[in-house]
Amino acid sequence: MVEVLTAEAVRDGLAGLDDWTGDPSGLLRTVELRDFPGAIGVVNQVAAVAEELDHHPDIDIRWRSLTFRCSTHSAGGVTHRDLDLARRIDEIIRSAR
Repeated sequence: MVEVLTAEAVRDGLAGLDDWTGDPSGLLRTVELRDFPGAIGVVNQVAAVAEELDHHPDIDIRWRSLTFRCSTHSAGGVTHRDLDLARRIDEIIRSAR
């Protein structure tokens, strides 16, 4: 079983991410894209990465605003898998802007 990261490890991991917040219970990032089709394009790219990693974020879509929540539910909190997924989400968002 994958271990939940300590608060310090989560803080260290967040330092290398774009605009994410969080604690050992979960990571959160909200981003606003240019338009609705652009936002859905990001969601589709994140879905492909999530399938590749077999690790899926919670995604809230509000017009052109997306909120991503990452947590390893089976572990009960944030693991290295969540930080890896958040990095990949950052790459997708950067390329969409």
